Amino acid sequence: MALNLSQKQDVVAEVAEIAAKAHSLVAAEYAGTTVSQMTAMRKKARETGVYLKVVKNTLASRAVAGTEFEVVQDALTGPLLYAFSLEEPGAAGRLIKEAAKGNDKLKPRLVSVEGKLLPAEHVEVLASLPTREQALAMLARVLAEPATMFARAVKAIADKQGGGEAAPAEAAAEA
Repeated sequence: MALNLSQKQDVVAEVAEIAAKAHSLVAAEYAGTTVSQMTAMRKKARETGVYLKVVKNTLASRAVAGTEFEVVQDALTGPLLYAFSLEEPGAAGRLIKEAAKGNDKLKPRLVSVEGKLLPAEHVEVLASLPTREQALAMLARVLAEPATMFARAVKAIADKQGGGEAAPAEAAAEA
């Protein structure tokens, strides 16, 4: 079904709004993907904060103009599925990588992060980025490590000098 001018403008405005606030973009060839596979992918995308859309390349090119994803304009050829990560940079990469495992027709074509156009192989790198919760857990471990090491050092010194907690009990028994 062909879109009229106002519908095309609405699509461009919608995708441009998403592109302006997205962290990363993964475009993949989807020809041959079944409806059930697309439905499952869309459901997973909603759960993980990924905006997933099939758009004509000319409309997508206009939508990303003026955003950090402008670098992909020349690479938009063929039928493409666009996945924009809205909450965390690696979400779109994880979605496409996971969906491609069960669907040999879905092939990543390009990746764009921070204004750079990267080849499709970088989907693996993007997918391996930690989630927000994982990153916060790593940061908490890093911040807690010095305090843990200090506590261990104090305990080791106390054990070496006075035998730890057994020394006061022995002194009380001798008196």
